[in-house]
Amino acid sequence: MKLPVLNNEKTESSAGGCASSGCGSSAASQEHLPQSIRDKVANHPCFSEQAHHYFARMHVAVAPACNIQCNYCNRKYDCSNESRPGVVSEVLTPPQAVKKVKAVAAAIPQMSVLGIAGPGDPLANPQRTFETFRRLTKEAPDIKLCVSTNGLNLPECVEEISQHNIDHVTVTINCVDPEIGARIYPWIFWENRRIRGVEAARILIEQQQKGLEMLIAKGILVKVNSVLIPGINDQHLIEVSRIVKEKGAFLHNVMPIIAEAEHGTYFGLTGQREPTAAELEAIQDACAGDMNMMRHCRQCRADAVGMLGEDRGEEFTLDKIESLEVDYEAAMVQRAEVQKQLLEQLNSQRQAAVVPEVKSDSRPVKMAVATKGGGIINQHFGHATEFLVYEASVRGVRFIGHRKVDKPYCEGGSSCGDDGETVLDAIIHQLQDCEVLLCSKVGYEPWSALEAAGIQPDGEHAMEVIEDAVRAVYQQLQQQGQLHTAQPRLQSA
Repeated sequence: MKLPVLNNEKTESSAGGCASSGCGSSAASQEHLPQSIRDKVANHPCFSEQAHHYFARMHVAVAPACNIQCNYCNRKYDCSNESRPGVVSEVLTPPQAVKKVKAVAAAIPQMSVLGIAGPGDPLANPQRTFETFRRLTKEAPDIKLCVSTNGLNLPECVEEISQHNIDHVTVTINCVDPEIGARIYPWIFWENRRIRGVEAARILIEQQQKGLEMLIAKGILVKVNSVLIPGINDQHLIEVSRIVKEKGAFLHNVMPIIAEAEHGTYFGLTGQREPTAAELEAIQDACAGDMNMMRHCRQCRADAVGMLGEDRGEEFTLDKIESLEVDYEAAMVQRAEVQKQLLEQLNSQRQAAVVPEVKSDSRPVKMAVATKGGGIINQHFGHATEFLVYEASVRGVRFIGHRKVDKPYCEGGSSCGDDGETVLDAIIHQLQDCEVLLCSKVGYEPWSALEAAGIQPDGEHAMEVIEDAVRAVYQQLQQQGQLHTAQPRLQSA
């Protein structure tokens, strides 16, 4: 059977993923885990860094209500032009959600995971959430089920969660100190009353920690999400990471606050700044000493469909699936074969990844990569709406994160914005700590500008596996003597 295309060719922004070793959720960092746990995450694109090269996910928006208020959140409905948590184009009933899941699973056989993540809190909408899970457990037993929650109602729902095909739960924990929590959460709705301030944060934290312990006791894998808010919880997240690891969480996802004023959040309207890429990386690295880190998160919408970094939700709106008749039993047969082949590909790539021996005095190098997906270098520089950043060093290759750009070069070129900055200037600014740019092609004008900024373009590794290409370029630079520790940047040709 021919494998499906792993990215939507109509979506140039569908960036691929990260390397097969290096960051906390990679295969290399999971070797210490029992085989049973590694098997559970093998085809889960959010819990396994490797898997998101190959497997897709979808969210169904069946949970509109929320029981807490976060200063970084503003839920929006019937919204198709924003890509962030809490945003959806349509809220579904459980029967509608099940119908949509079957339609997507039949059309995208590499879709392995169904999650409920909002647009409110799934456990604040227990009837709608668990009716959806009950039906999917019966009607689509081959799909992994996930739920994301703020944790306030988690303890009372753990038993119900354990009754379904839910092996993975994400809990958002932004603090373990009520004083810090009071700056993040204006209020919670608890036991039929609204509670504010430090007391509200204390209750939320206690419920989160209790729920985490109960999930671990049930053998359910837990990923902890934390929103990095500069000046409020940035350094505190190191303590959060230490505590949730001690209690048994499997993975920690430290992600940047989204605080553009146009989104209408409290933090956005009051000028709370977002972290820089360097600040995010520093906190992730500081937490990584205590916790496996997720670095490939795309902070998905509550109705996202497809590979991480892309959204095919517009292909599966209610009006488009209403008349569909899906033979799900036949679809399951195809899905099983496709996913078996994908796992074989993934395992083959993992086994082929060998860390090279290089001189110990060679310094690390950051490289940016343009990709449309599939774990290969397959995108023109001018089409990229984000770049993946890797670090190559004597210890191997590790994925650092992704850098979004407001507009691809081919849509803006040398035109200036209101601040006088060109599109190319903005891209170079985003990649200013990178020394190499790997892409399938790059034009003369951006090539010259990138080189002048100390970023060496490289189109020689088109259609190669990202990690292999990054490693090969690093070895070449090392052989050329350009990586002595005293030398801060590469020399332009």
